[in-house]
Amino acid sequence: MHCCKKIFLVFLSFMFISLNGCNDSSNATPKLQYADTPPILENVYIFGVHPLHNPKRLFEIYQPMVDYINTHLKGGQLRLEASRNYRAYNEKLFHGHFDFALPNPYQTVASLKHGYTVFGKMADDENFRGIILVRKDSSIRKVSDLKGKSVSYPAPTALAATIMPQWYLHEHGLNINQDITNHYVGSQESSIMNVYLGKTDAASTWPPPWQAFIKERPEVAEKVMVKWETPHLVNNGLVVKENVPEKILQQVGHIIFHLQDTPEGQTILSSMELSHYEPATNTTYQPVETFLAEFEKDVRPIRLQP
Repeated sequence: MHCCKKIFLVFLSFMFISLNGCNDSSNATPKLQYADTPPILENVYIFGVHPLHNPKRLFEIYQPMVDYINTHLKGGQLRLEASRNYRAYNEKLFHGHFDFALPNPYQTVASLKHGYTVFGKMADDENFRGIILVRKDSSIRKVSDLKGKSVSYPAPTALAATIMPQWYLHEHGLNINQDITNHYVGSQESSIMNVYLGKTDAASTWPPPWQAFIKERPEVAEKVMVKWETPHLVNNGLVVKENVPEKILQQVGHIIFHLQDTPEGQTILSSMELSHYEPATNTTYQPVETFLAEFEKDVRPIRLQP
């Protein structure tokens, strides 16, 4: 019995070796490979929109435009990317993370030192102005009434919604560094909600997000009003990284600049509270550069050192 057991074990060993030897390595199941980062897809260009809205709202408004571009674009695809706040967006932009971007005018000017070129912009410059909101039941009547009060803004580098309103207050006799408490709350919607809920005495934003917000939240318009408006500046820019192929840039520009020519494009623009996009160059933003220099000299520093 013991002998039979030994013979049986030898037989099993022989069969195991034989079967392994017969296996063709070309038919072997391939090993799974793992990596810390996702694979890089060729011909995918990242399109970064600055935090005009919170990320969810931004995707609702701008993903249809990216989808429309991708339908007509040959040789590549765009991928929309949102950022959780202005600081995160600035870091990405100034480190060349985006291939295409829609930055605010301050970010547009700053991006030129980080490998980007202006190729277009939002039209309707008359809408690129700051607005300052107060509650309708507020006792604030003139700018000096804000002394000792609090004001909410989206972010320190939001041009229309922060910098331009702060310049307005400065020109009307308020020291924004000493006379008021500034709250940078992360998004246009948050800034509006802060004054609506009474967390701040005033709030800064700019017309497109204000108009879009009160369409969805009409009860806010019943309690909050626009108290002051600033003069306008050049609207948000469209920039491209210098290594993006010219044939891709030409297509993207053509598609964006003709959105207003189709019903689908008109619907996309309507959700942005915008009539159209238009071609532009670096020199288009010289008035912004001049304004920023004056603001920094008289009010506070804003230039980032990424």
